[in-house]
Amino acid sequence: QVQLVESGGGSVQAGGSLRLSCIVSGYTYRHNYLGWFRQAPGKGREGVAAIYVGVGGVSGTTSYAESVKGRFTISQDNAKNTVYLQMNGLKPEDTAMYYCAAALFGPLSHGPLDYAWDYWGQGAQVTVSS
Repeated sequence: QVQLVESGGGSVQAGGSLRLSCIVSGYTYRHNYLGWFRQAPGKGREGVAAIYVGVGGVSGTTSYAESVKGRFTISQDNAKNTVYLQMNGLKPEDTAMYYCAAALFGPLSHGPLDYAWDYWGQGAQVTVSS
């Protein structure tokens, strides 16, 4: 099992910044990708950002949804077993519950956000007011 615990959500005005953190514990060999997803009220879940953390390949390779490119940055701190999502230039449409996720994928033909992920955190609310 892999356990994921998010923190850092909150409320901010449009144009502001927040940083989400996710501590990863458990069997680390059971995932080679970490990512962030979000779900707004009445909408489906959307992949936001992913980072490859496995061995083999280029560790640290990132993927982003078009809607957040240039504004959000995903990163990892291996020493702290933590993945971050730095969110700058926040917009009201970024308001959602944000979930940290982990997955173990083989070679992919599409970006990792297009696939089903294995492990999920409990979520952190982000609210952006205009």
